[in-house]
Amino acid sequence: MVVLSQQATLNELFHINKYKPTNHHHVFKGVPEVDLSHPDAKTQIVNACIEFGFFKVVNHHVSLDLMTNLENETLNFFGQSQIEKEKAGPPDPFGYGSKTIGTKGDVGLVEYLLLSTNPDIVSPKSLQLLQQNTKKFRCAIEDYVVGVKEVCCEVLELIADGLEIKPRNVFSKMVRDEKSDSCLRVNHYPACGELQALSGGNLIGFGEHTDPQIISVLRSNNISGLQICLRDGSSWVSIPPDHTSFFISVGDSLQVMTNGGLKSVKHRVMTDTNMSRLSMIYFGGPPLNEKLVPLPSILVSKEEQSLYKEFTWREYKNAAYKSRLSYNRLSLFEKKTSSLGHAN
Repeated sequence: MVVLSQQATLNELFHINKYKPTNHHHVFKGVPEVDLSHPDAKTQIVNACIEFGFFKVVNHHVSLDLMTNLENETLNFFGQSQIEKEKAGPPDPFGYGSKTIGTKGDVGLVEYLLLSTNPDIVSPKSLQLLQQNTKKFRCAIEDYVVGVKEVCCEVLELIADGLEIKPRNVFSKMVRDEKSDSCLRVNHYPACGELQALSGGNLIGFGEHTDPQIISVLRSNNISGLQICLRDGSSWVSIPPDHTSFFISVGDSLQVMTNGGLKSVKHRVMTDTNMSRLSMIYFGGPPLNEKLVPLPSILVSKEEQSLYKEFTWREYKNAAYKSRLSYNRLSLFEKKTSSLGHAN
């Protein structure tokens, strides 16, 4: 555990959000678990997306060795001195970051690595990060991205199957595109017993938000902290960790393409007093110039009008970076509804 001076500790508490102690909220036993090899996986996935926007996948064919290899390599990085780590920061937005999340004042008890898989994005900070670490570190990232990308695409194709959309690669082709704007984020939440004792509440590691991409594929160590908001909009539940499985979150882009049929899930991370948490999230994103609109087949089959204006992923991504974490970014792109109930 990092020993902080009393003044430094109080300064951090001034900025970090906290909630009254709740024993990490209700531990949620109802997370849908989907075996990707099951014949009915497509239906189970769509049902989970509708009900929660969140589910767990097993039988995903990514080896535990591949997961733990990246976990160990990134823990080695986070275990370095702050001076060494900050050679790869501040983020541009890629590279190494600590406590500051985005550009609008959001903070949390987290340090992170953010790496783009888009070959058209040249990040000096990412290059610095890869150059200052070993070949083993770089290989661990590359191997993990290959494996988790396949999981992402398989899930997206099963979603298309479950929604009876043709072709079944309507979503996955955006992630497989060589210009896909996907990225990998590794979050490290240090144990914070000293800070939490001073605060008198549970401290936020990462504030509530939805993910802007199509879907997110998360794997963490066996430390709890992740919470999702149920569809009632006010009930937060704690997700039991499982270091052998992946957790899938519906993102804003998928919500738009399904015309609100599959809604993104609000989630956040609370810190642990005694144990550090490490999570690795692959964000499956479309190419920057991809137009995000509801799929015509969905509008026709449900006799619906589009709820959203047409916009590109680049436009939405820029709006997301310019807003606070908890802001409903999609509201900027929703069509206004007239008194007659028609979208304008």
